[in-house]
Amino acid sequence: MSLPWAALAGGGLIGLAAVVLLAATGRVAGISGIAAGALQSSRGDRSWRGAFLVGVLVAAGLVLWWQAGPGQAPRVLIRDMLPAWQLIGAGLLVGVGTRLGNGCTSGHGVCGMARGSRRSLVAVLVFMACAVATTFVARHVLGAQG
Repeated sequence: MSLPWAALAGGGLIGLAAVVLLAATGRVAGISGIAAGALQSSRGDRSWRGAFLVGVLVAAGLVLWWQAGPGQAPRVLIRDMLPAWQLIGAGLLVGVGTRLGNGCTSGHGVCGMARGSRRSLVAVLVFMACAVATTFVARHVLGAQG
């Protein structure tokens, strides 16, 4: 499957999962909220959260396996490019950002904006502005290629 079609299919599946979760449970499919709730919620509330998170991990694993091709071991490219301390630091910064922003990109961008949330619109505009600024600095100030 070519990249544009794979991206379209992936986006459609993410949207479908968000709609099904909202319709079935009344909950928003924001990963940071689901993960935090899996650690803090009652046992009954933890089951759907755990199933959702396991599904995300299994789907990611299947995509890596599919992209590797026949007879090849899947590779996680980011691990090959960055030292562990940078990956850990990046993960911590993402965690702090999701708490400060009261949600993650999936919650605000996919679910919040679809529901017409002004807070989510502002959050997505801030995410995108930071992404543009980071890309500009990385490429034009620091000279990173990629």
